[in-house]
Amino acid sequence: MENKDYKILIVDDEKDILEFLSYNLKKEDYQVKTIDNGTQALEIAKTWSPHLVILDVMMPEFDGIETCREMRTLSNMQQAIILFLTARGEDYSQIAGFEAGADDYVAKPVKPRVLTSRIKALLRRSSTNIEAEEKSQYEVGNLIIDKEKYLVTKNDKQIILPKKEFELLQVLTSKPNKVFTREEIFSKVWGENVIVGDRTIDVHVRKLREKVGDENIKTVKGVGYKFELTS
Repeated sequence: MENKDYKILIVDDEKDILEFLSYNLKKEDYQVKTIDNGTQALEIAKTWSPHLVILDVMMPEFDGIETCREMRTLSNMQQAIILFLTARGEDYSQIAGFEAGADDYVAKPVKPRVLTSRIKALLRRSSTNIEAEEKSQYEVGNLIIDKEKYLVTKNDKQIILPKKEFELLQVLTSKPNKVFTREEIFSKVWGENVIVGDRTIDVHVRKLREKVGDENIKTVKGVGYKFELTS
């Protein structure tokens, strides 16, 4: 897809921010819509189905965290990218954002070139991830993952993983650089109705690191885990 095919929704209660971001993204040939509140942003998301949402955390009444959480309940927004743009840098707001379903986090003020570069990278990874989901075998970093054979290959060496460890790796590599919360991992790997111990994920991650290496599997303190790829 080309830039002109992507739809970006910007949600911020500051008019200057909306105009600034909209101007710079339209220069890159993206389709752009702006809105100044979370309630109307949800209505637009339902009908317009943006590929990426730039969302301010601090907004009156319906803040960015609540907006993000509600967007993730919409069937047409499951694959959309949500990028938080905010002046707040506290760990709490970042953790809350990731737990609500955000994919990335950029602090204000941000240079236009930095933001557009980040957006291009996120859209490129998203497109690659969708293609990978459609294939029985895909490559991520230095790993080749075969979903049908439950087989991992690293540097031409085959690695056999137990079912849950393989499923954990598949979740983390399905969206490189996305932080998966512990709740998401539990739901995707063990199922919502299965009761397991609090340390279950940690034990499986430790075993996974021992077998495939720890250079990509990163812990995000207080949130969960991610499979990190350098740009």
